[in-house]
Amino acid sequence: MKIELPGLTPVQETLLLTLYCRALDSRAPRPVLGDTTADRLVGSIDYDFGRLKVNGGLVAQSALRAKKLDEVVRNFLVAHPDAVVLDLGAGLDTRILRAGPPATVGWYDVDFPNVAEIRRRLLPEPAAAHAVGAALTDPDWLKEIPTGRPAVIVADGLLPFLSRDDVIRLFNRLTGHFPSGELAFNAYGSFASRAMKYQPSIKALGLTASAGFDDAHEPERWDSRLRLAQDMLLVRSPEVSAFPPAVRALTRLFALSTTLARQAVRVLHYRF
Repeated sequence: MKIELPGLTPVQETLLLTLYCRALDSRAPRPVLGDTTADRLVGSIDYDFGRLKVNGGLVAQSALRAKKLDEVVRNFLVAHPDAVVLDLGAGLDTRILRAGPPATVGWYDVDFPNVAEIRRRLLPEPAAAHAVGAALTDPDWLKEIPTGRPAVIVADGLLPFLSRDDVIRLFNRLTGHFPSGELAFNAYGSFASRAMKYQPSIKALGLTASAGFDDAHEPERWDSRLRLAQDMLLVRSPEVSAFPPAVRALTRLFALSTTLARQAVRVLHYRF
């Protein structure tokens, strides 16, 4: 019997969009991420995923950015096996299962209270995992997170749905909470953010996106502790060879121009 979800706001419903993209990628002949748990979750939820109007480009991009964020987490945990991991706007992402952290890591999946409850119902929590139910704009949720340990913080698909001021306040709270760490997220260029309203899945959910930015050093001006480690232009990643043919051809066209590449799928990685 499939599980019926409680009412979700359009922003919260994006958790089903990214989940479905990861599920579809896992069914591909050459998956980029290969998250079969996502496919199992899709099969267990009573929801019309067809209404999301997901296309092959969004599936490939979603899988690739998730893979690169996973790599940031894994690499950090090799160097810091006692770290704290924060997955912001985690939804039903199974990153903890893909990363396989040691038991010494404290892992916190943060999302709205009703989303955190859905996560507890559908995803068994490993011993190191904690679902934190809170709005990220609430300054008090960090009180639940241990301090005094290095942290790796990731956010996938989150920034377009927060205002610039909220993002700046969030980044400053995060870097002030931990002695050191890394922050990585998928970024949207200015043109990509404006064009997002024409994306079929975003139109289906009735969402609008906040303004993006093109300069990878801009977050360093928002928070003086941040230092750019990597500006990953994912259209130039070797995994593009696994994209569907039409998507692969368009992606490689974008890869020829750095300006265009910064408007496509992109992950920014900082240290603090």
